[in-house]
Amino acid sequence: METKKIGDQTVTFHRYNTIVVGAGAAGMNCAVHLCEFMKQKGVEDPAERVAVVTGGLGLGASRMSGSDKQTYYKMGTSPDVADSAEEFAKSLTAAGCCHGDTALAEGIGSLREFYHLVQAGVPFPTDPMGSFIGYKTDHDPYERATSAGPKTSRFMSHCLQKQLERYAVKIHDKQEMAHLLTVGSGESRRIAGVVTVNKKNIDEKNRAVNVFLGSNIVLAAGGPGELFKTTVYPKAQLGMHGLAFKAGLIGANLTESQFGLASIKFRWNVSGTYMQALPRLFSTDADGNDEKEFLTGFFPSMSRMATNIFLKGYQWPFDPQRIENLQSSLIDILVFNETQKGRRVYMDFLHNPVGNDSMDQFDIDALEPEAKEYLQKAGALQETPIMRLAHMNPLAIDIYKENRIDLYSEPLEIAVCAQHNNGGFAVDKWWQSNIPGTFVIGEMAGTHGVKRPGGSALNAGQTGGLRAAEYIVNVRGCDLPDYSDKQSEIDGQLSEIVTSFEAGKGPSALAPEEIMEEIRNRMTTSAGHIRELKDARKALKEATELYRNIKQKGFTPANGKAVIKSIQAEHLALTSVAFLKAVVELLGQGSGSRGSHLVLVEDGVEIHRDVINKATGEALRFKPENESLRNSVLHVEYDESSPDLFGCKNVKLRPAPTDRKAFEPAWQDYREGKIYGS
Repeated sequence: METKKIGDQTVTFHRYNTIVVGAGAAGMNCAVHLCEFMKQKGVEDPAERVAVVTGGLGLGASRMSGSDKQTYYKMGTSPDVADSAEEFAKSLTAAGCCHGDTALAEGIGSLREFYHLVQAGVPFPTDPMGSFIGYKTDHDPYERATSAGPKTSRFMSHCLQKQLERYAVKIHDKQEMAHLLTVGSGESRRIAGVVTVNKKNIDEKNRAVNVFLGSNIVLAAGGPGELFKTTVYPKAQLGMHGLAFKAGLIGANLTESQFGLASIKFRWNVSGTYMQALPRLFSTDADGNDEKEFLTGFFPSMSRMATNIFLKGYQWPFDPQRIENLQSSLIDILVFNETQKGRRVYMDFLHNPVGNDSMDQFDIDALEPEAKEYLQKAGALQETPIMRLAHMNPLAIDIYKENRIDLYSEPLEIAVCAQHNNGGFAVDKWWQSNIPGTFVIGEMAGTHGVKRPGGSALNAGQTGGLRAAEYIVNVRGCDLPDYSDKQSEIDGQLSEIVTSFEAGKGPSALAPEEIMEEIRNRMTTSAGHIRELKDARKALKEATELYRNIKQKGFTPANGKAVIKSIQAEHLALTSVAFLKAVVELLGQGSGSRGSHLVLVEDGVEIHRDVINKATGEALRFKPENESLRNSVLHVEYDESSPDLFGCKNVKLRPAPTDRKAFEPAWQDYREGKIYGS
């Protein structure tokens, strides 16, 4: 550790072989594997070469988010149903825009990483013979899903952290990511390190600047959850996408955010047994009065309405292909429709669904076969939703009780929320980005395509971390970095950063909290689960102007800690431009409704005769998906000279490799390290 004076700030330098940014399940797993591989290579003390840098050890989606029984998606482990990595990959690529090689790698690495978690202590359940039992999740043709309960990803993070602590790896906590240091240009461009502000030590004079130099950088900082106003991400989950774009990383599939019903007082997905318990859904006015059974006018019978509520359990993400003919995602539309009127929507577990005068009363025996048979097999035929939920999954009730919400006595306010970004940054089959030496894993990696089976993101984060660690140790080596010949480039960037921490330029300087609120409102309105090309173009123009204003005017931090808000607001603003640019580009190509977003057009398919466009008084209509665009991935790259700050291009999908060598030549390739170049 060294210190150096940059302007009026003392900057502390740290040097490691690999810097892992982010301390969630993906980042922790990668750090553990780095230590394991380094030990195999004869490195006596990996703690001298690996470090984890995080904005908050207890923060982020892995530690603070989940659902009824948070799903981990893996290859099948049933004793009597066959599965394969190839079949697994087909499930990941089924909806398009997903590279075949990364999908196959996720399949091949699936059980290896699942059992790695089991050995780490994650309590996945088995039957008496030791089989890890499964269930079916959304977009899942098999019963590949498993769960350790509502806190599955939290268990993963904690267990992997304990493993990492046994290697004595340093976790640099409370470090706000402020900049990615770059050296070189063009194809020689590299990310040399991460600049942070220590949130514990910052004050009026001391900005507590740290620089973590690395031969390799692994970005595992999660998705940009705070990009949206209506979101189920933890409040601290901002991501660092803007910083990565500025450093030269290429975005992929940024249009493919996933949305679904979630509670908003305590941010939690209401998928799975929350819906399968068949709660009553109702709305009120803004003050909690004027209760209304808002679903009843849209379904012809209680059986059809209740069955669709049930189906939202494992058809939980909003899906525009499940709207027509009164399917389950019509419920998301109707919930959103109520909130757009200024009303509030609730799930009530004390009462069964309530119909109107033309409907029969709720009768669990009158459900359609898919719902009735499931509940019969689960033994969940009790009289009320809370009794059925308690029978199927008492932990789903406990998680709310831990957060001061009692489902036995109060309804649960819900909305359609941003939940995950299936896009992120472009990576190859070793999860290396377009910049050599920089790897992207977890939700930051854009590997998922348009749709993904529920829980596959957790598997992707684990296998991506394994692949990155293996490549780093076996190809890039374990040495510490030497950037002495690049010191002038590094010092120049540090000088700019230190200067940027000062107050904005005069009375027109901007307030970071107001800027972030503007960004969130715009993104939820124009890049949420309902989109329209003209509106998205307007939003992109506004977002671009906002970012240029930020660069011109700066912020007005009231105290030292407000510098952190300024950092966050600036990179979130650039992130919003990138996402909106991708949305405009894709809609302009005629993509239509796909994944988890609906595209409105005047001459499209009617959603429902009673779902009305306020502007025209006519029924809302949407454009079906243009499936020809499934064969490419939309890339987005920062370009300061562009009017919209970003350029876009479609990139053809990489296929899954099909060559299968005999054992002896494959073994030779492995011994000679040729597997890392093929």
